[in-house]
Order: sequence, then C-alpha cells, then structure tokens
Amino acid sequence: MRLLFLLFFSTGVLAQDWPSKPVRWLVPFAPGGPADVVARIVAAGLAERTGQPNPVENQAGASGNIAHAAAGRAAPDGHTLVFVVPAVITNPFYMKAAVDPFRDLAPVIHLDNASMVLLANPAFPPTNVQEVISFVKANPGKATCGASGALPSVGCELLRASAGADLLMVTYKGNAPALNALMGGEINLLFDVVNTAVGHVKSGRVRAIASTAPKRGIGPLSELPVMAETIPGFDLVTWHGVMVSPGTPPPLVERVNRELNAVLQSTEVKQRFAASGLQITGGAPAEFGAVLKRDYEKYGAALRSAGVKPE
Repeated sequence: MRLLFLLFFSTGVLAQDWPSKPVRWLVPFAPGGPADVVARIVAAGLAERTGQPNPVENQAGASGNIAHAAAGRAAPDGHTLVFVVPAVITNPFYMKAAVDPFRDLAPVIHLDNASMVLLANPAFPPTNVQEVISFVKANPGKATCGASGALPSVGCELLRASAGADLLMVTYKGNAPALNALMGGEINLLFDVVNTAVGHVKSGRVRAIASTAPKRGIGPLSELPVMAETIPGFDLVTWHGVMVSPGTPPPLVERVNRELNAVLQSTEVKQRFAASGLQITGGAPAEFGAVLKRDYEKYGAALRSAGVKPE
C-alpha cells in the first residue's frame, strides 16, 4: 500500500511540474503540409501557455511510421509529443512493420476534424466524379493519384475500387510534396485536406472536383458536390490528434490534455482553425482512444475490401 501511495504521489508531482524542459513535437510529414501547419499552431499555443519552447521536428517517411516509432520509444515523461493523423491507424493495413497505435502509443487529445477534397491538375480532362471514374475505366493504369499515407491513400484505393480498373498510385512523403507534384502535372489526382487545398483552388493552380464530407455545405469549398453523391458511402473525414509514449503515467497524460484543451479554446487558435475549415473537438484522452478504435475498424474494412494487404 505504501509503495502504491508513493508511486501515485510521485506521478502526481511529475504532472504538476510538467513541463520542466522544452516539449518536443514530432510531425510525421514534410514541412508545409496540413499536419505541419496545424501542429505548429498548437505547439506555439502550448509554448505560450507553459513558458517552455515547443520545437517542431518533421520526421517524414514510411507514411508517418518513423515519427510514430520514435515517439513510442521516447521517455514517458510528456516531453515528446507526436502529432498524428489517421495514418497512425491505417498504416497497419499497409505495412507489417507499422507501429501498433493501441500498444505502442497512448492517446492524449483529439484536436479537430476536417473534410477532404478531391483535387485534379487543371489539364486533367474530367471535371466531376463520374467523369473521373469513366476516364480511369477507359484508360487503365494511365490516371495517377497521389498517395501520401492515411486518408489520401485510402481515398485513392476507394476510387480505384469504384472504377474497377487500375488507378496508378504514386507515393509521396506527405501531402505538401504531393500537392506540388499535382500542380506541376506529375500526377492527375490528389485527396487533400481542405485547409491547405482552398488557397490553391482559388488561385487556379488546381481544380476541385468533389468534397469527401458527408454532405454539402461544410467548411470552405462548401459549394462542391460530395463524393457520396456518385459513390455511395464514400465518406472521408480526417482528424488531427496528439499521442505519447505508452508508459506515460495517466496523471501526466491528463495534465498535457488539460493544457492542450486550453490551447484549443484560445481566441487566436479558434479563429485560425475556423478560417482553415477545421472543426475543433478537444476532449479527454479516452474520447480520442474511442475515435482511434472507431476509424481502425471503419477504414480497415474499406481497405480489406479494396484488396489491400500489409507488405
């Protein structure tokens, strides 16, 4: 009993003293992408609240698995946070060496939700979803779709399954380089998060074909048709979250969670998220854990039906 008391007391003190040094953020994708943009907003807010620097490290590669593995190996002291997107739960369906999100990491907070948009290079002939499917069917293996991990890759897989013909998937280390490739004409199609897509759509550098939101009228580019109008059940809503090493004591996880919830409620963060079409969620660690389990089952079923197997 005395040992349990001392353990509980020491972890409580650790939580009260957090952070005692800079808080390191691992972002699993290249700089400039949607994950990087949001991570830097939240990291800056946490730095302001705690008075400790929050350096952001971009560790792109293996659809985020490099950063996920690094976070899982980090000291369980709350000073290494990994910014996660649905890749953390879709990776196990693509790669045998993927980090297990339920064993190798621990949930801290669900930051936000955001719809995605199917983009095309302006020179790509199809202008709507049905035309895209018809083009893929008529030109098997010629149309290309940017696969940068997580839901962009899931979107390509579902589009390929709907067309019933080969859609060539081109892999990138994040949606920022994939978007550059789309604008440069290296690929034809890309599923991107609306907050980074909207500026390029308005400038004419890419063309928006459809939203992956469950219905029309959500967020920026709300005038777009939705994928589900042509492909029933096609619903991709991405999210951002934060996880830590699995050995992090619960009182410390809860302390980090409280601080991040406070960051999300700041006026500046609310305004910046709203302007980007991101719906703030927040909540407890267990609530984010439930989201992870829900989407693991949802997207796992979709990927298995599309014939995806881990390699």
